[in-house]
Amino acid sequence: MATVFTRMLTAALLGIFIENAAFEHALGVNVLLYTARKKENLIGIFIGVIYVTTLSSMLTCLTDRYFSAWEYYNILIPFIYIFIMAAVYLLTLLAVYKFLPSLFRRVKKYVHLSVFNCAVLGALFVQSNIGGTFASYVGYGLGTGLGFLLAGYLLGAASSRLNSESVPAAFRGMPIMLIYVGVISLALSSFWT
Repeated sequence: MATVFTRMLTAALLGIFIENAAFEHALGVNVLLYTARKKENLIGIFIGVIYVTTLSSMLTCLTDRYFSAWEYYNILIPFIYIFIMAAVYLLTLLAVYKFLPSLFRRVKKYVHLSVFNCAVLGALFVQSNIGGTFASYVGYGLGTGLGFLLAGYLLGAASSRLNSESVPAAFRGMPIMLIYVGVISLALSSFWT
């Protein structure tokens, strides 16, 4: 039992800090920049990303285990992973619509941002390349979602300062945010090299 928890924790820490989807692979930066501007959607989007990456990673582990020996599996991996993400999206939306209609009205406007972004798909590809046990798939999915939350918090905290009058007009908005993401990713990558 301790070994399973250790593998899950190690994979989660890997997903949060070392293989951070936003800072290490630049996945989902467009969603992060959107949420940094629209802070009222921040918590909902990140809960959605954590949920989808964790659940999709579980399903990805099962498909990798049972179909990886198939001759054409490598060709079909992108389609299989997108199908998994779509199935999680549709089944979750249908369940929330059926059993929690008040919650459905609140989340329907931004749930697609948390499901269909590069961070979720990238997490599935990276974990599939790393391999491992079911616990490591779950831990990496959870860690990727939490790492995405950390990246969103850092961008949200700096958003008002980076869009102030002290920043030249040509750099305000998207250019300064991309420079900020680049500087943070360089700083984080220097710890691991």
